[in-house]
Amino acid sequence: MNLPWHLYLMAILYILAGLNHFRKPGMYIKIIPPFFKNPKTLNTLSGIAEIVLGILLLYSFTTKYAAWGIIALLIAIFPANLYMFQNKKAGFGLPKWILFVRLPLQIVLIFWAFQYTL
Repeated sequence: MNLPWHLYLMAILYILAGLNHFRKPGMYIKIIPPFFKNPKTLNTLSGIAEIVLGILLLYSFTTKYAAWGIIALLIAIFPANLYMFQNKKAGFGLPKWILFVRLPLQIVLIFWAFQYTL
């Protein structure tokens, strides 16, 4: 596995984020907009997806597919980030500017993942 260091970094970040869905599920369930049904299931599925996609980034023959999966996941979880910005309880009391900065950060993360789809 002779991959660039930034791909290892991305993989580790997604694996750790995915594991955190199981370590602190309430934190993630709290930011799922109420119009989505079964927040516990959604939390579990997104946590599993982050772990699996992070692992798949580490194998050159699956990196491209994992990167596309991460892009899809980042788009799918965007409503949670928007809900955090709009709902005071879901925002964990963070300053509004931090919650606002998280929104375009999704674009940066998508662009980072896109680099590995080529």
